[in-house]
Amino acid sequence: MKGIILHGGHGTRLRPLTHTGPKQLLPIANKPMSQYCIESICDAGITDIAIIIGGLGSNKVKEYYGNGENFGVNLTYIEQDEPRGIAHAIRLCKEFINNEKFLVFLGDNIIQKPITDFVENFNKSDYDATVLLCEVDNPSQFGIADVENGKIIKITEKPKSPTSNLAVTGIYFLTPVIFEIIDNLKPSWRNELEITDALDNLLKQNDNISYEKITDYWKDTGTPGDILHANGEIISKHPAFQNKQLPKNLPENIDITENVIIGENCVIEENVTIHGPVIIGNNCKVLSNSKIGPNVSLGDNSIISVSLIENSIIMKNCKIHSLTEIKNSIIANNSEILDGKGIEKVFLLGEGSKISL
Repeated sequence: MKGIILHGGHGTRLRPLTHTGPKQLLPIANKPMSQYCIESICDAGITDIAIIIGGLGSNKVKEYYGNGENFGVNLTYIEQDEPRGIAHAIRLCKEFINNEKFLVFLGDNIIQKPITDFVENFNKSDYDATVLLCEVDNPSQFGIADVENGKIIKITEKPKSPTSNLAVTGIYFLTPVIFEIIDNLKPSWRNELEITDALDNLLKQNDNISYEKITDYWKDTGTPGDILHANGEIISKHPAFQNKQLPKNLPENIDITENVIIGENCVIEENVTIHGPVIIGNNCKVLSNSKIGPNVSLGDNSIISVSLIENSIIMKNCKIHSLTEIKNSIIANNSEILDGKGIEKVFLLGEGSKISL
């Protein structure tokens, strides 16, 4: 079996974070969200993976992942010249797939449950497709599957009046049968080839689609709120907490709770409070009279001084010296916030932003 990761799109709902690169490289718990996809696929025994790239920041994807060797996989990059739908992106991979079964994973989807069982079940089955479904509170925002007597009877893309709360997640198990379906697919009102339409047509053609349900955590990280929610969830269950060791020689008059990870070569000064879950990257400085947490990830080489940060993502090389209470915020690489006035603020800052309050 081979794997496909979709790494394109404009990420308009995440601007200004996506003005300088693809959304799938935005960090969750200090790691690009698409890296979780690669690791999940690799852990399931799939090592030949195509990454569909296109648009702003494609070179950044290649620079970060390279040939995949550092991540235990073999990567092939396939260009999609413009966003023309998930089904169109899959069709571009026909030569790469070469008549094998394959897995499609949207690069902005986060799942905590290992997918190994799903992979094994599909490999042993005769189904043309298996989709992973998950119950959601807002089904009109997703492709939705209607299920009766253990079988999918209809798949609809973002229905105005959904008759089911089972979202079609961004994880699909397919066979080359899907390519002929896509070849005969008509563009949607968005002028895109929709994967939900392809699956629904496959269902009508041969009724040979199965489904499995995700009962653990799954998140489509399409908005800043989604990313913050996923960040908090991933941090709170981070495996490193099990064997964590705080740096030696920390000052005595600091308050650090459980579930805190502090990277290498960090400086933590006196009168600092860190309430987990929190992940602090390498070469960071948390200076006196600062409070961090809960649910905060702090990227490498960042400096926090006289600041309160809660439920936020601070990326690499940031400098925050502010009395402002920063909550529910995402602050991109190389940004600065200075001279706050003791009020609560929510920030969504693109790369290289500089603010003096």
